[in-house]
Amino acid sequence: MAIINDKADFNILHDKLWYRIPVSSATKWLKEYWPPQWLAFYQTKLFGAERYAINYYGEVVHIRHVLRHELFPGEPPSPKSGRHYYQVFLKSLARLPKPIISRRRRRLVFIRTTLEKFIQAEEINDLYNDSPLEDALWQAMKKQHIWAERQEHVEVKQANYMLDFAVYCAQGKINVEANGDSYHLDKEAVYRDKQRNNDLATIGWQVLRFTTPQIREQMADYCLPKLVETINNLGGLEDGGVLPRKINLDSAAPRQLGLFG
Repeated sequence: MAIINDKADFNILHDKLWYRIPVSSATKWLKEYWPPQWLAFYQTKLFGAERYAINYYGEVVHIRHVLRHELFPGEPPSPKSGRHYYQVFLKSLARLPKPIISRRRRRLVFIRTTLEKFIQAEEINDLYNDSPLEDALWQAMKKQHIWAERQEHVEVKQANYMLDFAVYCAQGKINVEANGDSYHLDKEAVYRDKQRNNDLATIGWQVLRFTTPQIREQMADYCLPKLVETINNLGGLEDGGVLPRKINLDSAAPRQLGLFG
């Protein structure tokens, strides 16, 4: 998934069927998935009724490495003229029958996904393809109507952290992490995570960490109850409704708070 945050870029995509990706971005965000076979496009706040959603996608047929002045020969020379880009050509531009939305209207960069996940996705968080553990936890959360943001970027002073899941509550925020089997074996990683937890705590985050056995074997009797307890203790989910929403695991149905709790 790529970003369209400029109407001129969308017009080029629509009329000429190509999209530009900075080589630096491809190296940083897409290196394991390069070259892409398909591209989908997330439109930002400039696009009216189509904003904060994926509405269009296309199959990649050709990619060439070019300089900016080759893409825009009529543009006056500037320090940007020598920037390196991949010019990605599409076979066609198709419109989805139903947009893939962003519930919290997120600012995004690139998301690496598979065609299968893209076809089945209802919202942006369904697209992520980084970890089977995270996928299992996400599916369990969705069944309980626990809406979270996956791979949420958080900056604390000079530190940058990527959260597996960010859950926003009326009286706080929860970072949910799916830790692999080697988590407790790496002392340096444990130290870094403690420092990370402390940094996040200073700006109001609570951190829940679930191990591989817990996610695979104790989802229903440990992971979900612990998450739901934390959400409800923080006043319920803040997910766009008029009032925060508490979760009732027994009925598997969300419960919106009344005016008096």
